[in-house]
Amino acid sequence: MNALPFSDYIDPEQIDLMLVSHFHLDHAGGLPWFLMHTRFKGRCFMTHPTKAIYKWLLSDYIKVSNIATEHMLYSESDLEASLNKINVINFHEEKEVQGIKFWCYHAGHVLGAAMFMIQIAGVKILYTGDFSRQEDRHLMMAEIPKIRPDVLMIESTYGVSIHEPRESRETRFTSTIHNIVTRGGRCLIPVFALGRAQELLLILDEYWQLHPELHEVPIYYASALAKKCMSVYQTYTHAMNERIQRQISISNPFQFKHISNLKGMDQFEDIGPCVIMASPGMMQSGLSRELFEIWCPDPKNGVIIAGYCVEGTLAKEILKEPEEVTTMSGQRLPMKCSVEYISFSAHTDFEQTTHFIRTIHPPNVVLVHGEMTEMSRLKSALEREYESCIDNPVRIFNPKNLETVTFHFRGEKMAKVMGELAMQKPKEDSVVSGILIKRNFNCHIISPKDLGKYSELSVSTISQRSSLHYTGSWPLLHYLLASMYGSVETVLSDGSENQALRVFDAVTVTQEPPVVVIEVGVGGGGRGDAYSDMYADAVMKVILKAQELDTGGTTVPPISSALFDRMHFKECLIELFQEMFGEDSVPKIFKGEKLYVSVDCVKAYVDLVSLKVTSESDKLERVVQTAVTKLFQSLAPVSATMKH
Repeated sequence: MNALPFSDYIDPEQIDLMLVSHFHLDHAGGLPWFLMHTRFKGRCFMTHPTKAIYKWLLSDYIKVSNIATEHMLYSESDLEASLNKINVINFHEEKEVQGIKFWCYHAGHVLGAAMFMIQIAGVKILYTGDFSRQEDRHLMMAEIPKIRPDVLMIESTYGVSIHEPRESRETRFTSTIHNIVTRGGRCLIPVFALGRAQELLLILDEYWQLHPELHEVPIYYASALAKKCMSVYQTYTHAMNERIQRQISISNPFQFKHISNLKGMDQFEDIGPCVIMASPGMMQSGLSRELFEIWCPDPKNGVIIAGYCVEGTLAKEILKEPEEVTTMSGQRLPMKCSVEYISFSAHTDFEQTTHFIRTIHPPNVVLVHGEMTEMSRLKSALEREYESCIDNPVRIFNPKNLETVTFHFRGEKMAKVMGELAMQKPKEDSVVSGILIKRNFNCHIISPKDLGKYSELSVSTISQRSSLHYTGSWPLLHYLLASMYGSVETVLSDGSENQALRVFDAVTVTQEPPVVVIEVGVGGGGRGDAYSDMYADAVMKVILKAQELDTGGTTVPPISSALFDRMHFKECLIELFQEMFGEDSVPKIFKGEKLYVSVDCVKAYVDLVSLKVTSESDKLERVVQTAVTKLFQSLAPVSATMKH
């Protein structure tokens, strides 16, 4: 558990996507545990070669762990089950999960290693993982994306160190081995089972082919795991460089002529000069440690450390050339064998890192995957390089574990008009009205009718109902509503015999003796706004007035039989507006030939000469105009009678 990342500081259930850069244990070793023993419900992706080798590598790790510890993180069955949860992605193939777009580039570190470009809401992040900008015997160099990321997360394993040129490094490697076996010694090359080992095997096999005098000296690759995975290397040659792809048409470069596989010490006869590549690369335990303890007291023998070494491991310790070493059993042994450090590590050095950053020139760089000292040195060197870039500054970060780095980005949010709304031809200076739906960082504006087509939402209608006591005449109520508000539509009410009226196309009045029911729709087809409430209040006033006027069969006198008096009309109009819209809707003092009524901060103006109403709101203008017209008609000299 201590070897896992800080997974207890995150909530796996909140993670949508996991991208695995390559198969090495420090990048994929905890994956079966995370996929099978946490609440992670997202999706996991890696390249085809990574998934193929992941299976064999983790299976071997489980066998070793079974011997070394009683507290297993996961079992073989967990590993098998985890394979069903891993999706594969091709290089340069774009995929999308929960609105997150991503694709990958060749990283050049090991077979199948990928750099991932992730795009979230327009912001692009490039995570390099482990990568190399130097082409070797079988892998192409890491690609440089043509798209500039907003954030570059880049490895800093070697900090400000610079690698030896590949040609001189290979020459020194083969010359050192040649010298060791020529003097009658055994050459031990501790390597990781997969990755750089395949590169070294290609170099050795080619060198032995060119030197017949060495054909009697055996080369062993002591890894049963590597033998299993060699079929993967033979399968995915299309993910390698052009040199391998040209050679594969003639013969398979991974079918070695001078190298044989060695499963264990029981198959090894230590009778003379030989070369053995054995894992693990830092000699913490295993076959490489076992062979070193046997061979280190003999000065004819030699060890070549060919990769990165972590502080505290035996590989790092012997580079300091101590006189004695401690065996795994605690015994002290003299160390007289030669030790050479020839780095074949497929990580970038300072020159490769700075060239990569300089070419992409991202505004933000986050250093990861390195010891704090090396990361700090690299950060300082990069800051010195970009301190003069005032126009295009580059910010460098080297956060500690669990430290949050926050970036702020500005961008325009675009909304696409979809469905029925998109089919309509917009008028000049018109406003598009619809429902805004935000999903996976995309915004769409649609008509309520299209909700079910473009989303999982649906249209619902909520009705507000009020019952009002009314024992008066239904025709009287119908007449008053029509007189006050214009056209009133007669509608059926739920298939019953009860009569219903539709007023303003918003309010339904239903006869249910001894009450009438006022119903207003909210949402869906109903307006559901302040105007609907206003209409309902106005209708309610008429119902109360109808109840008051009803005399049980007597004739209702005309509302007015006097000559038209404009001052009287103005007073009546103010009183009417106060009844319809409230006491505060009409100012108490008016000047000139205009008065206005205010409803929810929207005004309607009445010209007392022409009796014409104007307003910014068509609905309010229609209601007020109807009221003015009906009042004028009622106050003009008329004679009318109305019976039940």
